[in-house]
Amino acid sequence: MKVSVEPHLFVIFGATGDLMHRKLLPALYRLVTGGHLTKKCVILGVARTDQDDAAFRQQAQQTLLDAGFLTEDTANKWMQENLHYLPMMTSSPDEFAALAAKIEAVEREHELAGNRIFYLALPPSAFPTTIEALGSVGLNKSAGWTRLVIEKPFGRDLASARELNNLVHHHFDESQVYRIDHYLGKETVQNLLFFRFANVMFESLWNRDRIHSVQITVAEDLGVEHRAGYYETAGAFRDMIQNHVTQLMTLVAMEPPVGFNADDIREEKVQVLRSIAPIKPGDFVFGQYAAGKVGPSAVIGYRDEEKVDPESITETFVALRLEVANWRWQGVPFYIRTGKRLQRRVSQIVVNFRKPPVSLFRPFQGEDSSIHSNKLVISIQPDEGFDLHFEVKAPGETKVETQRLRHRYSDTFTNIPDGYQTLLFDVILGDQTLFVRADEVEASWKLYRPLLENPPAPHPYWAGSWGPTEAEKLIVHSDDHWRVI
Repeated sequence: MKVSVEPHLFVIFGATGDLMHRKLLPALYRLVTGGHLTKKCVILGVARTDQDDAAFRQQAQQTLLDAGFLTEDTANKWMQENLHYLPMMTSSPDEFAALAAKIEAVEREHELAGNRIFYLALPPSAFPTTIEALGSVGLNKSAGWTRLVIEKPFGRDLASARELNNLVHHHFDESQVYRIDHYLGKETVQNLLFFRFANVMFESLWNRDRIHSVQITVAEDLGVEHRAGYYETAGAFRDMIQNHVTQLMTLVAMEPPVGFNADDIREEKVQVLRSIAPIKPGDFVFGQYAAGKVGPSAVIGYRDEEKVDPESITETFVALRLEVANWRWQGVPFYIRTGKRLQRRVSQIVVNFRKPPVSLFRPFQGEDSSIHSNKLVISIQPDEGFDLHFEVKAPGETKVETQRLRHRYSDTFTNIPDGYQTLLFDVILGDQTLFVRADEVEASWKLYRPLLENPPAPHPYWAGSWGPTEAEKLIVHSDDHWRVI
């Protein structure tokens, strides 16, 4: 796909950080060299590291070489033509005035028309001062268009999210703001909309009459790694449930939008959040991993991790039972969970359809055989695709077996973009469909406010398990259980 876009300047705050080198720089390089951007994309890195353009280009080049993207000659040419750098040690007015002057100089050099993207690859604590400073020196407006990209987490509760939204809207219009959640850039997540609304056979079944329950699992086999300092203040709920996992749920539960555009789609997602019944004390379980074994490796418990309080009550696992109290979903439980140091890394949505109301097949149901409900399994990672599970009679035998229809993106398509590549391209195009709107952020925090204000003590679970056994008690039907397929 080749799309002609307007020339622009991509300003990245935190340009020497981990996110820049792991995700942003490789994604931008793929977009430029892959022909997605047929016009000039110039990058200006901003960070506290005291270095010049040449050092920044060398650092970026090494990042791409280490990732195996290119040869040294092609890397050097691209860096020399497109990368600039400005050290900023503080957020003072003088420093931002110097940034404004640097932007104008780079735009003159490359003959750019004033189209600008400001990407905040910064700690959340730096968002307010950076946004305020951009507005104070007039960088919230330009001769072309201006867009602001904000990484998660957007606030840590309802009050802070509202405060940050108010600050953003004081300087930027909502049409300029892109709150990024990289999960929404994954190809399978995007295809949820197409899968549901382009296939009448599924959309006609997508309701309480045909669906028994929905499960969403986002599991990691890793521990907190180098993020322990952040994780102690965030926990699994703020890190994953309030954004990533809730976003997946809204896409599964939303009504058909009026049109396939950003405003209509995001409006339906907000309506899902507003329809969720209040969360009761018995609807959630928190957990924290203890020492155990993940695969062949023995691992330590959360409280023994570096920079973690030995008496920490921070949750590393959350499971919830939610109910969308509307006409389509009344009575259908949505089970969502996430956790660290679980048995394996997987992100999966399982739609459990109802069983036949009367079993006609008892002669075929021996001790080891029964009629199972049909399931639609949407695999988001690591093996992106869809599986439809259905029942068949085994040839020549009096028993029932479950078989599946399988689709994997890697079997059909090549060069599948990663989440950041997709989302950065959408920012450049000005498409807000996969980005979170202000009222959606606030609706999510409002939904979870009672739980966050009075969090439960976490139950211990062995590293390498699927979480605390208490999570099984959330399942309301006796013939159901948590599934990873």
